[in-house]
Amino acid sequence: MQPIASLEGVLDRYDAILCDVWGVIHNGRRIFPYAAAALTQARNAGKYVVLLTNVPKPRGPIPGQLDRLGFPRAAYDSIVTSGDAIRAELTKRAPGPMYKIGPEHDRSLWEGLGLTQSELAQANFIGISGLNRDDEEPSAYADILREARARDLELLSANPDIVVRVGDQLIWCAGAIARDYAAIGGRVVMAGKPHAPIYELAYAELAALAGGALGKSRILCIGDGIGTDVKGANGQNLDCLFIASGMHGEVLWSDGKLDPAKVGAALADERAHAAYVMAELA
Repeated sequence: MQPIASLEGVLDRYDAILCDVWGVIHNGRRIFPYAAAALTQARNAGKYVVLLTNVPKPRGPIPGQLDRLGFPRAAYDSIVTSGDAIRAELTKRAPGPMYKIGPEHDRSLWEGLGLTQSELAQANFIGISGLNRDDEEPSAYADILREARARDLELLSANPDIVVRVGDQLIWCAGAIARDYAAIGGRVVMAGKPHAPIYELAYAELAALAGGALGKSRILCIGDGIGTDVKGANGQNLDCLFIASGMHGEVLWSDGKLDPAKVGAALADERAHAAYVMAELA
């Protein structure tokens, strides 16, 4: 693992970048201007940039959301979401019925799939985009998960992330519920990072941009989630730049700067490895 000072320093080794969103280019409240500048510079150097995010929505509304935060469209070519990836699995199970877990603002995930919704007792499977409320804990769903397990229902999770940082607060994500369901023997289906389907969509986007498939050795992944971004890149045999802040805050820092020993230990704990590490994308 090589600590680097800037993305520019390794750009000549790659033709394309798959970059995480939450924790790398913004924190849900504000963009990180150095990250925006680094990705814009990469595109100006002729590199393709695809934002690869575990957001549990189709990509349609995401550019507008980034616009409102002030993230420049010059910094990326395309977006691929976990919502895009899971919709194929949801479509296979239409018309359901499905027991839905998740907030109303994720409704675009379910639209146009021909799914019907029901109470848990009548459902054929569970679909989850997130917890119903940001102030809930995963433990609030324990009874639902036990009942679903008793009926051997599948749980389709639109977001494998366990938590996401919103401003200075960590919010539980759908991945936490999927983790708890798997822990009691439940069947879980996920398509976002670190799972293969989202990468297959990303490769297709890159091929469309480049006019042909790119070799994996020429693609760099950037992310702050060890279990999602780093392990996803490892599973695809892609180089990864680990951003050791984001969801980790300053846990991996000492005396106000990045601590390589702490970073190495955190990666080893997850049996993951990164080609490069930075405190923040710049």
